[in-house]
Amino acid sequence: MAFSRTSPLILFFACSLFLHGTLGEIICEDLPTDVCSFSIASSGKRCLLENYATKDGKVAYQCRTSEVVVARMAEYIETDQCVSACGVDRNSVGISSDALLEPQFTTKLCSPSCYRNCPNIVDLYFNLAAGEGKKTS
Repeated sequence: MAFSRTSPLILFFACSLFLHGTLGEIICEDLPTDVCSFSIASSGKRCLLENYATKDGKVAYQCRTSEVVVARMAEYIETDQCVSACGVDRNSVGISSDALLEPQFTTKLCSPSCYRNCPNIVDLYFNLAAGEGKKTS
């Protein structure tokens, strides 16, 4: 059985086609609801926790892809340490810049442990404030 020099290259190429799916592309709709908020899909779009009424009238939650594209970030799930350091709630439905009006929230958001280590959350709230024309100081 002859083994050519191109055989390893063909094998590598064939494996690389399946590797992307094996490593797990982040798709918001496939994320569990407890890690949905503050996550970014492989497409670079933010994930958003939404609620809906079930057929029996109860409230259920689902993770959806928003239309907001995050510059320079993709395939990112925020750590529990950042969620805690920044004072955000991963179980909040939707997102609002109203929290920026609360001094306790802005103190946590601007703390070194959040501001220096959690660029995803800082970017999100910075862009919310910029989009609504609110000052964060």
